[in-house]
Amino acid sequence: MAASELFTKFARVWIPDTEDVWKSAELLKDYKPGDTVLHLKFEDEQETQHNIDPQTKELPPLRNPDILVGENDLTALSYLHEPAVLHNLKVRFMDSKLIYTYCGIVLVAINPYEQLPIYGEDIINAYSGQNMGDMDPHIFAVAEEAYKQMARDERNQSIIVSGESGAGKTVSAKYAMRYFATVSGSASETNVEEKVLASNPIMESIGNAKTTRNDNSSRFGKYIEIGFDKRYRIIGANMRTYLLEKSRVVFQAEDERNYHILYQLCASKHLPEFKALRLSNAENFHYTNLGGNPMIEGIDDAKEMMNTRQACSLLGINDSYQMGVFHILAAILHLGNVTIKSNERDADNCFIPPKTEHLIIFCELLGVDYEQMSHWLCHRKIVTGSETYIKPMPKFQAINARDALAKHIYASLFNWIVLHVNQALQASVKQHSFIGVLDIYGFETFEINSFEQFCINYANEKLQQQFNMHVFKLEQEEYMKEQIPWTLIDFYDNQPCINLIEAKLGILDLLDEECKMPKGSDDTWAQKLYNTHLNKSALFYKPRLSNKAFIIQHFADKVEYQCEGFLEKNKDTVYEEQITVLKASKLNLLAELFQDEKPATSPTEGRPPVTRATVKSAKPRSLQASKEHKKSVGHQFRNSLHLLMETLNATTPHYVRCIKPNDDKLAFTFDPKRAVQQLRACGVLETIRISAAGFPSRWTYQEFFNRYRVLMKQKDVLSDKKLTCKNVLEKLIKDEDKYQFGKTKIFFRAGQVAYLEKLRADKLRAACIRIQKTIRSWLQRKKYLRMRNAAITIQRYVRGYQARCYAQFLRRTRAAIIIQKYQRMYAARQKFLRIRSATIVIQSFVRGFHGRRQYKAILREQKATILQKHVRGWMAKLKYRRIQHAIVYLQCCYRRMMAKRELKKLKIEARSVEHYKTLNIGMENKIVQLQCKVNNQTKEIKSLLEKLSNLEVVYTNDTEKLRTEVDRLRVNEENAKVSSNKITSLLEEIAILRKELKETQAQKKHLEEGAVKYKEETELMVSQLKEQNTLLKNEKEDLNLQIQEQAKEITESMEKRMEEETKQLEIDLNDERSRYQSLLNEFCRLEERYDNLKEEISLVNVLKPGHRRTDSTHSSNESEYTYNSLLSSEPGEAEDGTRRPEDFPEQRGALDMSLFLKLQKRVTELEQEKQALQEELDRKEEQALRSKAKEVEDQRVKARGAELEYESLKRQELESENKKLKNELNELHRALNEKASPHVTAPGSPAYKVLLDQLTASSEELEVRKEEVLILRSQLVSQKEAMAHKETMTDPMVLLEDVRKMKDQGEITQAYLGLKETNRLLESQLQGQKKNYENELEILRGEVQNLKEEINRQQQLLAQNLQLPPEARIEASLQHEITRLTNENLDLMEQLEKQDKIVRKLKKQLKVFAKKIGELEVGQTENVSPAQLADEPIRPVNIPRKEKDFQGMLEYKKDDELKLIKNLILELKPRGVAVNLIPGLPAYILFMCVRHADYINDDQRVRSLLTSTINGIKKILKKRSDDFEIVSFWLSNTCRFLHCLKQYSGEEAFMKHNTPRQNDHCLRNFDLAEYRQVISDLAIQIYQQLTKVMENILQPMIVSGMLEHETIQGVSGLKPTGLRKRTSSVADEGTYTLDSIVRQLNNFHSTMCQHGMDPELIKQIVRQMFYIIGSVTLNNLLLRKDMCSWSKGMQIRYNVSQLEEWLRDKNLQNSGAKETLEPLIQAAQLLQVKKKTDEDAEAICSMCSNLTTAQIVKVLNLYTPVNEFEERVTASFIRTIQVRLQNRKDSPQLLMDAKFIFPVTFPFNPSSLALESIQIPSSMNLGFLLRV
Repeated sequence: MAASELFTKFARVWIPDTEDVWKSAELLKDYKPGDTVLHLKFEDEQETQHNIDPQTKELPPLRNPDILVGENDLTALSYLHEPAVLHNLKVRFMDSKLIYTYCGIVLVAINPYEQLPIYGEDIINAYSGQNMGDMDPHIFAVAEEAYKQMARDERNQSIIVSGESGAGKTVSAKYAMRYFATVSGSASETNVEEKVLASNPIMESIGNAKTTRNDNSSRFGKYIEIGFDKRYRIIGANMRTYLLEKSRVVFQAEDERNYHILYQLCASKHLPEFKALRLSNAENFHYTNLGGNPMIEGIDDAKEMMNTRQACSLLGINDSYQMGVFHILAAILHLGNVTIKSNERDADNCFIPPKTEHLIIFCELLGVDYEQMSHWLCHRKIVTGSETYIKPMPKFQAINARDALAKHIYASLFNWIVLHVNQALQASVKQHSFIGVLDIYGFETFEINSFEQFCINYANEKLQQQFNMHVFKLEQEEYMKEQIPWTLIDFYDNQPCINLIEAKLGILDLLDEECKMPKGSDDTWAQKLYNTHLNKSALFYKPRLSNKAFIIQHFADKVEYQCEGFLEKNKDTVYEEQITVLKASKLNLLAELFQDEKPATSPTEGRPPVTRATVKSAKPRSLQASKEHKKSVGHQFRNSLHLLMETLNATTPHYVRCIKPNDDKLAFTFDPKRAVQQLRACGVLETIRISAAGFPSRWTYQEFFNRYRVLMKQKDVLSDKKLTCKNVLEKLIKDEDKYQFGKTKIFFRAGQVAYLEKLRADKLRAACIRIQKTIRSWLQRKKYLRMRNAAITIQRYVRGYQARCYAQFLRRTRAAIIIQKYQRMYAARQKFLRIRSATIVIQSFVRGFHGRRQYKAILREQKATILQKHVRGWMAKLKYRRIQHAIVYLQCCYRRMMAKRELKKLKIEARSVEHYKTLNIGMENKIVQLQCKVNNQTKEIKSLLEKLSNLEVVYTNDTEKLRTEVDRLRVNEENAKVSSNKITSLLEEIAILRKELKETQAQKKHLEEGAVKYKEETELMVSQLKEQNTLLKNEKEDLNLQIQEQAKEITESMEKRMEEETKQLEIDLNDERSRYQSLLNEFCRLEERYDNLKEEISLVNVLKPGHRRTDSTHSSNESEYTYNSLLSSEPGEAEDGTRRPEDFPEQRGALDMSLFLKLQKRVTELEQEKQALQEELDRKEEQALRSKAKEVEDQRVKARGAELEYESLKRQELESENKKLKNELNELHRALNEKASPHVTAPGSPAYKVLLDQLTASSEELEVRKEEVLILRSQLVSQKEAMAHKETMTDPMVLLEDVRKMKDQGEITQAYLGLKETNRLLESQLQGQKKNYENELEILRGEVQNLKEEINRQQQLLAQNLQLPPEARIEASLQHEITRLTNENLDLMEQLEKQDKIVRKLKKQLKVFAKKIGELEVGQTENVSPAQLADEPIRPVNIPRKEKDFQGMLEYKKDDELKLIKNLILELKPRGVAVNLIPGLPAYILFMCVRHADYINDDQRVRSLLTSTINGIKKILKKRSDDFEIVSFWLSNTCRFLHCLKQYSGEEAFMKHNTPRQNDHCLRNFDLAEYRQVISDLAIQIYQQLTKVMENILQPMIVSGMLEHETIQGVSGLKPTGLRKRTSSVADEGTYTLDSIVRQLNNFHSTMCQHGMDPELIKQIVRQMFYIIGSVTLNNLLLRKDMCSWSKGMQIRYNVSQLEEWLRDKNLQNSGAKETLEPLIQAAQLLQVKKKTDEDAEAICSMCSNLTTAQIVKVLNLYTPVNEFEERVTASFIRTIQVRLQNRKDSPQLLMDAKFIFPVTFPFNPSSLALESIQIPSSMNLGFLLRV
């Protein structure tokens, strides 16, 4: 397809712009060939026209589709040109906050001017081992690629970091070195990687400075070679520096600074050690105040000084050397303040004022002579052919000489520091390979460019040539690999520019030649340049308005150089006389700086004469020749640059181009103009041009098929994907030159992918339109049917409603008529009643009005009278009071006069004492009188109150009497009516009585009023009291409610606090458990490292001649404290004296002196034991010889026969009695074991006293028996003598008769044979015992030898520890202290165990004594004489054996222990055991063996068996560490063994679920709690190992199965990936899918279930597996922009749902595994939710509770549309999210910790399996185990 066909309507193009460099516009109509104008519309809706050049007819560059914008690799863009590159970088930098982008083989890094959380150790771990295209661009990816190619290709690598000042070169190089230090580690214990990183602060302090573009600009170039050994671990480093900017020491531009170290020194002037430097603030020194701004915001120079000094100490620069460096730097500062004045009489002469303070300090600091330095700063020496002149210098020349000296001293010091840094980083072993990191200045162009910029741009020309050749080579290799026809690509070759600079008669050559000329100057050199190169070289120009400058056309831009200063900087002139003065310095460091310089003439002694010139003898020719051959700066730089290029050409280069986004150092601000300048200068656009010239877009056939499957018809799809792609491309793109088919990829020309994307988008758009049409039609049809049905239903209900309304209307009408009738009647009656009632009311009111008016008139008259009365009374009273007041006033005046007179008398009297006494007496009398008066008044009041009460009673009685009298009078009145004769008298009496009655009524009324008043007052008081009571009750209720509420609140708060404290305690417990398990894991790692080192040492020792070492058969993986606490034994016991060498623990860790002394003490004890054993062996041998001689003598005596009859009978009697006693002893022992309780034989109990009494009696009985034996022996001796006498005195016939007198001749034969067998048995036992002692002796000798070797080795380790640095020495001392405390603890535990053994022995002896007492008591009941026993026949005693049930124990011999461990642990195949036998069978077998050892009370066997078991498990796990089946099997069996030890421990907490039979099987003699802890630790180690095995198995599956594989086919489409190809996401044969993960999970689960693992432990393992899956998936999602899309979120949610379905199938939904996937689920939801409005932001914040703010923002920044139908997330929406989440307190870490392991617990799970029912199959080869 022609390019012009792509310029259709709505196509977008790039138009040049003066501000934004390029501006996007949209075509308003199609372009047709021949059009001269393009009609465009900008994004701001502004329309414009773009003219097309009629000659070139070049169209503006097309814009890439939006789905290609923001790609990780610029070469993945369909249109490769400058605006596409610039826009892609801007979108990634501004919108996605991504600072790294690939451009083919180049990593483009944009300085964000902000600290980003993307350089942590978690990010390093995430990039480690990954392919470069699988993750987002990063400096770590480049470093990993270099590290991987070094290991894979066995070729050295280089990372070339370049860019402008302030672009971030130094930081990028620093992070690359940090990556190597973290990933590779060091090959030794000298922490080389720390030293490599520590060199950065030193070099930054002495070589970096603040510029206008960068606060920490490197003013030199450096190339660091990081060396690796054969195992690719860091062993050292080497640094080469280039072109230090020495001129900065004496000159800085405005707002710039000198080198950091000078300001750090001034900021640390207050330190005591710096007092001698006599420093002050940086503003007071000339060299540090030239820029006018000596401070950097946010930088503490004093703190940086501390970091620099620490780095120097770490690199081996001791304090004396550091102070020497600081002396020299301080001297440079003081030298800059030295004032040089011009002579007023002679301008060509200058001088330094005498006693100049700064020069004095300079000379004191450097230890040089003040007079000579003052002289040679103002004079110089001129050597001619025959004479030498000393010539004074003018002021400006002297100042230049002073500055040159300062620069030279600083440069020499800089080189010295670099040299010592290299010595500290020097590899101690041979270097196998290296990775070089080149941090060098980029292309520079300023307003004024001088010699420094010329050298920098020269270096960049060389690097750009190397870069172009490398890119061209890679392109050629790619085409040849894919067998693509190769056409020569034209690329820019900058060799002519390099020749212009460095060739013969080039610029550098002419500069050196001019420097050699006596009167050479910058002007003459410029003329030579014009004469040589102007109009002859196309790259050399002369400025129009200058004769002292020249222009060179570099690859990046034209640069104008000013010739002024070139010669001086190239010569780098320093007067030798000044150097000679410095060489004579008393400061050792200063003399060392200049020791390599050639000797110069010594200056004149003393003060020189005042004359302008002094003639001296000429110098030797050799010195003059050496001076002539001094190399210039340009020559040195050219040689070092050639050496650098040779190094780079010999390595595989990796390029990092750093871009400075703006000149204002603003965070995430992009200036297109500055960016384009740097892109052109650093070669990125050249890479794009080379790629665009060929086939920049490259797809594999599978990727192309998956992406453009929508463009194919069903008939076009064939089984061969390659053929399918060829057929489709031939139909879609007619021009065959636009693409090429390679072996594995399809290559496209620029723009073809965009065309295919357009076809794909059109096809998808048409499909979407068709789908929308069909769906909308279906939706409208459904809507119509719903509306029709709804209308019918509405009509039915409306008609029914209307009918019901009409019927209701009729009923209401009838009811209304009836209601109206009654209502009207009621209204009329109510009206009548109202009128009648109103009339009555009016009448009553009128009558009342007249009555009240009359009453008021009468009342008014009465009140007026009263007022008149009161007024008149008031006036009379007022008059009276005035008169009274006047009289009182007169009385007062008179009395006052009298009182004064009396006062005078009283004052006179008061002066006498008697008066006071009388006065006091009178006062006392008055007080007494008043008191009496008060008492009397009180009594009177009481009496009056009593009288009042009596009067009230009398009054009441009188009232009653009057009432009765009244009644009587009434009766009399009635009688008087009858009696007419007494009317007159009665009338009189009636009148009198009426009068009395009235008085009585008045009194009654008065009393009633008082009663009423009292009642009212009482009621009022009662009401008030009630109100107060009510108020108090209310207050009480309120207080009760408050108390209840407070109690409730307190209870709730306490409960809440308890819950929080409980949760906190749980969290602390989990943290502590996790910390303990991590420490245990670290211990195991150190233990393995120790074992590996031990093996290496043993291999080295084996290779040495004459030295051999036997390895122990047991693993040494057990911890030191376990062995020391559990394997310790009593030194005095016999069984401990035969310990094997493998029972001794091996020493681990660092050895302190206390442990070393203990080892020496132990060796001494072993030697003493050896000597004791040797003596015991000799004694045993002597006893064996004596017993053998005695037995021979006895055989000789017994051969005689007849005389020994009595002895034989007695012996048989004693043997039968002995057998009887043994049987009884066994029965007693069994009875005591079955019936006796532990407290029966306790000391102090009654039974104990009885046993002691019986023991005494038995001892007496034994003494009696001994006496009987002595009597029998004496009788035998007498019989022997008689036999000897008979042999000499009698003949053989007599002897025969004596023999015949014996009762039974068979008895003699039997006795003889028995003695013979006894002798043989004793002899064999003696030989066996001798052999055992010899073996034990050899073992002890081997132990002593091993301990000696161990002591020697520990001494060597101790000596090495003393050579460690202080920090490591402190750590070692802490380790030693911990070891010492552990040993003391173990010694105490040993003493405790010894005491326990003594107690057990005493108990055993007590039981034996009790049994013996019982036997003796039985023996005393049968008092039979020896004669009776001789007469009675001897009958053997047969004791029948009772049949016993199996007790669930297994017995084995001591020698079979190794066989048991070998067959049961080391050689056992889990698959057969797990499938065919019961789960946990090895654990049951081991516990049954432990039970038997406990039953026989053999602590040595218990200890040995448990130790061998633990070591055997460790050994098999170490041997098969990557076998999941082995690790799972032994984790299950270790847990079952631990549960068995708990279940049968005898502790009540573990016996709740046991059967009575299981309780009988509990351990009786030993407490194995310590071993349970050891086995629990072993189980934790196995669990962690199992976790690592699962992680290693799942790791390669997770990313491919969870992210890359399309579980739902067709949902997501692949995008172009560019040169950095990512791992294919298509499910090929070798690719993992989600089904692979599920199958692996099923395999894990079935294996664990077959092994009988505890369900709770399975849940914890599944939880850990799901955490690994979730964390690895989320971490890769956060580091891969291509995975952050809507369709990928859908894939992830589907995959997670499949994992949840697996959990439900396995009934593991309560295991907590689902919760570990919550961060991944929320990230997938975040990819799918809407991301536009504030409501969406609120929903996202509430939804993503398990994601950190950094993770949420990262996902939103990485979100990338895969299709054109999706939209990007706006920057404003991301800022809204950040504002809403700013108060959330979460970790700033971006990635999840994929290495985190949840703390494991082992809940107690008792077994219901009966031990006695377990059968051991013969296939396990354990036939030597016997069931007990």
